[in-house]
Amino acid sequence: QVQLVESGGGLVQAGGSLRLSCAASMHLFNNYAMGWFRQAPGKERDFVAAIWWGNGITYYADSVKGRFTISRDTAKNTVYLQMNSLKPEDTAVYYCAAARQWFPTREASYEFWGQGTQVTVSS
Repeated sequence: QVQLVESGGGLVQAGGSLRLSCAASMHLFNNYAMGWFRQAPGKERDFVAAIWWGNGITYYADSVKGRFTISRDTAKNTVYLQMNSLKPEDTAVYYCAAARQWFPTREASYEFWGQGTQVTVSS
């Protein structure tokens, strides 16, 4: 059982930056994918970005390419989401998730989820 704890959310003005962190409760071996999803009020949860723990390969939603960067620190069992040039439409609860297979955008493939962290971008 993997427990995930997100942190780093908050309120920021449009154009600003935030870095989200997701700490895993156990060592993640090479065969895990870590993903970030987000859910805005009244909308479905959407894929944001994912990284394969073993080799660091990444995948992004088109809406965040060039603005967000996902990375991981294997020594700290932590995955990060650096968010730059934030827009009001990035406002959502951001969730971290872990999967033992690489279907990065497929929400159903993720077995473990964090509790979410709120990101609010003001215009």
